[in-house]
Amino acid sequence: MTRARVFVEDTEAGILTEEDSGLYTFNYLKDYEGPIVSLTFSNKDITYTSNYLFPFFDGLIPEGWLLNLFVKNWKLNINDRMNLLLNCCKDCIGSIRIEKYE
Repeated sequence: MTRARVFVEDTEAGILTEEDSGLYTFNYLKDYEGPIVSLTFSNKDITYTSNYLFPFFDGLIPEGWLLNLFVKNWKLNINDRMNLLLNCCKDCIGSIRIEKYE
């Protein structure tokens, strides 16, 4: 299982999880009162589930030559989307930040 902390601005908003089975889940933290992460995650009271990385989070991963640069230099698997998200989106453009859950 791999977990990521999702931040909006500098406030932790929720937890993104990739289960060993390949199932992805996203939950807001119970005490989080800030803006929503995305319009696709508008209800803060439910657990979102998917068989693939949610398109919102997948869209944060760089593409093209920049993705190839990350994959080559950091020896990442281009098909491991969660690992790419954790390594490439610590300081991505916009208000969202992703950190590995320790």
